[in-house]
Amino acid sequence: MSRWTGIGGVAALVMILVLSMPGSALAHCDTLDGPVVISARQALDNGDVKRILPWVAAGQEGEIRKAFDLTMAVRGKGEKEKELADMYFFETLVRIHREGEGAPYTGLKPAGLDLGPAIPTADKALESGDPGPLLKLINGKVHEGIHKYYVEAKEKKAHAGESVESGRAFVQAYVPYLHFVERLYLAADTPVAHGTGEGHDQHPKPGATPEHAH
Repeated sequence: MSRWTGIGGVAALVMILVLSMPGSALAHCDTLDGPVVISARQALDNGDVKRILPWVAAGQEGEIRKAFDLTMAVRGKGEKEKELADMYFFETLVRIHREGEGAPYTGLKPAGLDLGPAIPTADKALESGDPGPLLKLINGKVHEGIHKYYVEAKEKKAHAGESVESGRAFVQAYVPYLHFVERLYLAADTPVAHGTGEGHDQHPKPGATPEHAH
């Protein structure tokens, strides 16, 4: 039996986007220990620009090649020059990569940035080839959220007919319950494409109560 079977594979995976901090996956590419800069360091150390071209769109390749050649020419002049040239290249590459995602570039972030549990666990799953810990983490959040909203709505529904106030209390629990379930379904049913920028992220922050509006 596949390790994905019976764990809510599709829903669990897309919940990384729903339950992670908004923009954290994109911010991962901003850090000095993120995958973009790691690839850039390898490209510079090996003198191979092709190592970092996958991180930019084909139409932006020329700008990256130009920045790479300039960096390689300067970094051999001394340790200080190497440090400055490398940082220039990192910033140029990350900026162009972010533009391709439709996200603003706000500068490089330090190594060790707290990305929450989802993104590091997702990376480890790819490295190890074992999605089990990732699915356990995300599926646990899905179960926790549904259980919370369901129990609240169920308890309020039992007393909804006792008074107007009780009825309103039920509505206040019922609407978030529906929104949460619908959000899960839509996330699982909507393809995720690269290039969805931070400005287009419409998911509420973790722990936030969905709007009480239909």
